[in-house]
Amino acid sequence: MEVNANLVRELRDKTGAGVMDCKKALAEANGDLEKAVVWLREKGIAAAAKRAGRVASEGAIGSYIHAGGKLGVLLELNCETDFVAKTAEFQTLLRELAMQIAAANPRCIRREDLPSEVIQQEREIYASQSAGKPEAVINKIVEGKLEKFYREVCLMEQAWVRDPNRTINDLIGEHAGKLGEKIEVRRFVRFQLGEQLDGKA
Repeated sequence: MEVNANLVRELRDKTGAGVMDCKKALAEANGDLEKAVVWLREKGIAAAAKRAGRVASEGAIGSYIHAGGKLGVLLELNCETDFVAKTAEFQTLLRELAMQIAAANPRCIRREDLPSEVIQQEREIYASQSAGKPEAVINKIVEGKLEKFYREVCLMEQAWVRDPNRTINDLIGEHAGKLGEKIEVRRFVRFQLGEQLDGKA
């Protein structure tokens, strides 16, 4: 269903959850604001969003090596306390995220991390692919393709490889709700054997 932008804004103000989470909640609740609030709370997203102002300075660095040592990921995942960082649940999440990065090869953590010139270049490509159509139609196509691009290259918006119906943002929100702390991905690096060598991709 098409989600009303004013409802999304109202839900964001009530819960502090992100735009994509609010859109999904309203879609799940068929546009019912109160049901959407309940849905976000059940997922732990509303509670996690209220913790967004807190400082997550503890955490752990995890790694994942795949394909016989030909692909590896290093990831820093932060939380608020050393106690939570040592729990089995946090460590499992850390490994799941490292595996996600290995499998889905995101460019960045959030869409805000993408350089403006990259976004502009994508806009120009999509616009040229739609040449000849009315401007309003082109703009709609460009925005739709840009959203798809974000879902492919931004870790937080990617579909989780284990359950494509949930995003990485959902996964982290659920763990933050269970563990009662703010959890955030600080940085990651993905190494693939031979990349950037002459003659190799």
